[in-house]
Amino acid sequence: MKRTFILIAIAFFLVGGLAICDEATLIDFTLLSADISVNTTDKDGNPVNDQNRRTVMDYGASAGASFTEQQKSLMKTSLALANWEVELNKSAQNVNSLATSRVVAAPVRTEKPNASGSTDPVTVPFAGSEVMGVRILFPTISANSNAKILPPYEIPAYESMVDVDDNGDFVTDENGNRVNSSDVTTTRFEGGYGVVKNVGTIKSISVTTMGMNFPHGLYVRLKDTDGVERRYFMGYLGFDGWKELVWNNPSYISDVRSREIRLYPIYPRGLPFVKFVGFEITRDAAHDGGDFIGYFKDVKIIFDKATLTTERDIADEDLWHIVGDKEAAKQNFEMSRFGNTQVERYLEQQKLATEAGFTSSIVSDSDSSSDYSSAK
Repeated sequence: MKRTFILIAIAFFLVGGLAICDEATLIDFTLLSADISVNTTDKDGNPVNDQNRRTVMDYGASAGASFTEQQKSLMKTSLALANWEVELNKSAQNVNSLATSRVVAAPVRTEKPNASGSTDPVTVPFAGSEVMGVRILFPTISANSNAKILPPYEIPAYESMVDVDDNGDFVTDENGNRVNSSDVTTTRFEGGYGVVKNVGTIKSISVTTMGMNFPHGLYVRLKDTDGVERRYFMGYLGFDGWKELVWNNPSYISDVRSREIRLYPIYPRGLPFVKFVGFEITRDAAHDGGDFIGYFKDVKIIFDKATLTTERDIADEDLWHIVGDKEAAKQNFEMSRFGNTQVERYLEQQKLATEAGFTSSIVSDSDSSSDYSSAK
């Protein structure tokens, strides 16, 4: 009996001395391929996929009454890779770099040519998927410079799940409520689309990236529930091929007996989260400038749970609606801010000159062409 008690005590001692962590994919860029067509066609008028169904956002509601319904129907964007932006710091900005630096969907090959003139399948990481491809044109002058790789909008943390049709419109029922016919019960941007909830202390962060022997540094930028944005140095990109760069929290304490124990009310404290803000590439003044090419597959985190999921005797949220009301207010704020920014970009897009060249004042039609030739 005494021996059994000692074994049980040792077991509790070991369990209490170690913190249990979870692993989650914060964002997976292979999930962000364009799979629906909203407002893009080819030269023959056929629709071209330009948006990602899961992450499409409609900012027409923030456009105001001065826009027609047709214009509002075009006011949609998503986390499709081609919509991401490169933001250069002041010392790196010039006309050429601003026009050249961009993000694309980079398909990973599935086959290679052989000696007979045909192709053979290849086994490479992420074959057949589209990863994020980035080109940044850094200045050649000796100056520190950096570039942020940002989504087209700040990823919402409280956007509820909804079905999206082939035109990028949300599916609603006769009462105007969103329809969710999938088995997904989380918010739209969880599950590898930029948000992880119930996050306590972050233990580690990893980035799967393809190095191209550039000496530049890589940072991951995250934002938490309180709106605090932090950047984490992942390492340098001076290697060739796919690699996982890992940041380990130097302040993480694995032994819970050495931690400061703090208790929080179980309800109505909402689940704390982290969201992906973007990457940052830094180029030192001592290194050569010019083009930088990089590829990114995903970002993962290992973290302590903020709260344990337990069965409750009373459905607190169904009774009080406190968390739901708070999240709805935050969602409305996020959408209004997102909508205003996107409308401004839409207006700027409409101002762009689309003419490829001048209309000739010398030759306007076939008759004037012959007259001009005879005059010569």
